[in-house]
Amino acid sequence: MRLYASRPDRRLAQVLADVGVLAWVVLWVLVARTVHRAVLVLAEPGRAVEDLGESVAESMGSAASAAEDVPVVGDELSAPFESLGDAAGSVSGAGQAAQDAVGTLATVLAVVLVVLPVGWLLLRWLPWRLRWVREASAVARLADGAAPDLDLLAARAVATAPLPRLAALPAGTGAAWRAGDPAAVRALAALEAGRLGLRLPAPDGPGSGATAPPLSG
Repeated sequence: MRLYASRPDRRLAQVLADVGVLAWVVLWVLVARTVHRAVLVLAEPGRAVEDLGESVAESMGSAASAAEDVPVVGDELSAPFESLGDAAGSVSGAGQAAQDAVGTLATVLAVVLVVLPVGWLLLRWLPWRLRWVREASAVARLADGAAPDLDLLAARAVATAPLPRLAALPAGTGAAWRAGDPAAVRALAALEAGRLGLRLPAPDGPGSGATAPPLSG
């Protein structure tokens, strides 16, 4: 499987694109972390309320226990303290609920800040990258090996190559290709490989297209 082109300029463009995608992902992950931490600061009041409620509930619980030890009227004396303790427990629960809500908000915002921009870029970059890898790997399978099948690449070039690229080939290339001339086949195959920024392997010997013009652009 080929990941990058053979031609230096095309390979540099691919590497820069890949590095750009990685940098984009890292950037938005850092932004999401910063926003997450900033939003979590809003949980401090809720934490303070929770601590206060727990402290008051603990104090009221101690007071109620002490009041219960008073002879005869202990139960009556402890009741108000127990009520205050219950109220303080409710306040503590409200503080915890506020912290949970802020934590959920921080997480959702962080996820959105990563998923939306990164997903948008991946939807544009990934199909383009995978399509190139598939086509380049197919070219490599056809062009490499002991018996390369350049005729298919040549036929693809005849069918899909831009007319200016075809017109730039030596005169008579089309007729020579129809006649099965190896040099013409190789020239057209090189044109198709060049569309992906690839170079054909060097010919093995006479009759393999060694006289074909060099691969361009």
